[in-house]
Amino acid sequence: MPGETMEAVVLLGPDEYEFQNDIPVPEIGPAEALCRVGAVAICGTDIGIMSGKFFPMWPPEWPFIIGHEWAGTVEAVGPGVSAFAPGDRVAGSSAVGCGLCRNCMKGRYNLCLNYGNMEAGHRQYGMTAPGAYAQYINANVRSLVHLPDSFDMPAASLLDTAGIALHIAKRGNIEAGDTVVVIGPGAVGSIAYQCASALGAGRVIVAGRGSRLEKAKEFGYETVDVNARDVMEYVKEATGGIGPDVVLECAGTAGTIVQAVEMIKKGGRVVVGGITQEDAPLPLRRFVLDEIEVVGSRAAPNCLPEVLALTESGALRLAELVTHRFPLTEFTAAMETFRNRTGGALKVVVEPNPDSGL
Repeated sequence: MPGETMEAVVLLGPDEYEFQNDIPVPEIGPAEALCRVGAVAICGTDIGIMSGKFFPMWPPEWPFIIGHEWAGTVEAVGPGVSAFAPGDRVAGSSAVGCGLCRNCMKGRYNLCLNYGNMEAGHRQYGMTAPGAYAQYINANVRSLVHLPDSFDMPAASLLDTAGIALHIAKRGNIEAGDTVVVIGPGAVGSIAYQCASALGAGRVIVAGRGSRLEKAKEFGYETVDVNARDVMEYVKEATGGIGPDVVLECAGTAGTIVQAVEMIKKGGRVVVGGITQEDAPLPLRRFVLDEIEVVGSRAAPNCLPEVLALTESGALRLAELVTHRFPLTEFTAAMETFRNRTGGALKVVVEPNPDSGL
């Protein structure tokens, strides 16, 4: 069992944080598990939260512990927990709905109508509830999935990212043989194009640049370098002037969203998975005259068991996306590596308990 205190990275305010070693270990409540964090992956959203641009939605208050893509080992369980026990290796999803609102009852707990209401039971770890840049995290067991003993812990910390990518792909209603374009091969996009293949796409074109695009090429995907070629022109030629069946937009900029809407074929579907801070001037006539669909995608509802199975089968290659690993004490170096894409950084993993053998 852990002691009374733990190490953690604590946000004190916008762009202000510090490493602390005297944070109280979280108390366990009903339906919860206290987990020793083995690995937590840095997400682009973490940078936005740290800057304060999402405050007071994420986080609701300062000081706060962030980190929402994690895996670890159960240390203890609270009352009413029978599916998990101390010693179980687990990965966590970031969101738990209240379980009682209409959306939660329909399985869309990512859109919980009590979002942010801790008293109602909603949690989004690392955003509205304490997260995983710490030695321990307290999580509702509904957010956990069992890991096989052989599953690599840093790779397991990517399961939530993979769930987000799978949800994006599923929102595209991809059918067997479809042509799918994935814009933005970053942390989510690099798994989204794999998910598109897993769901039956016959052709997947990845649009991006740099080392992240090279990773897609290394994985055997058709690529187009946005710095060397006009993407619209390339896709038009590649599809005989028709356009792709589905576009998965993972870059999260106003420009790429407009690009996705302009390139989609008549009757096609665009999924916006990146969070943009800008408004986009969309060609609205296409919505009617071409019956195109543009939908959003949020979080990873019910997706962790699915991406775990896809990873075990070899359909998703997650371990190869982990490019850098740092102990929690080197959080600043880890964050700068991720932010600056140093050494071709894609997924940078922080290990709060590097000597524990997790």
